[in-house]
Amino acid sequence: MTDPKPTPVQPLLLQRNGWVPNNPQLPVLIYPGAIALEGNDPAALFEQTFSANGWPPQWRYGIYNYHHYHTEGHEVLGIASGHARLVLGGPGGQELEVSAGDVLLLPVGTGHCSLSSSDDFLVVGAYPPGQHADICREAPSREQLENIDGLPFPDEDPVQGAGGALGQYWIK
Repeated sequence: MTDPKPTPVQPLLLQRNGWVPNNPQLPVLIYPGAIALEGNDPAALFEQTFSANGWPPQWRYGIYNYHHYHTEGHEVLGIASGHARLVLGGPGGQELEVSAGDVLLLPVGTGHCSLSSSDDFLVVGAYPPGQHADICREAPSREQLENIDGLPFPDEDPVQGAGGALGQYWIK
């Protein structure tokens, strides 16, 4: 496993946006160039890093090209190859360019969507134990909002481990 590169984490706090709840208490954390890519399977480097920090990887794929959010899991996205232009926060939200080596930590409720991506765009997705990604494409119910508000924090930062940026920026 390669050690995460020390890069400044960029927090992005998103307010509710129409039908997309986002998470007004917890910022998205953006880790530019967090993983030094090497070898012929860069996705494995993200999987190893996430696993070592208590975030079991669940999938390798891209990011859907429609706005959606999750109510049952915080999500970490590791960009294993390629590049993309994303929107965070729902329609008309914050546009962001990501490329291989970047990591995004999306708190539960955060809207996300791919606007465009390279043909080789590949993402590794992971969630804390017991959490998962339900795909929500319309306004949340009261029960879903309660789940967003009450979802437990993960024990460790998925990139930096204990004492990482998650503990600095995610405070309830």
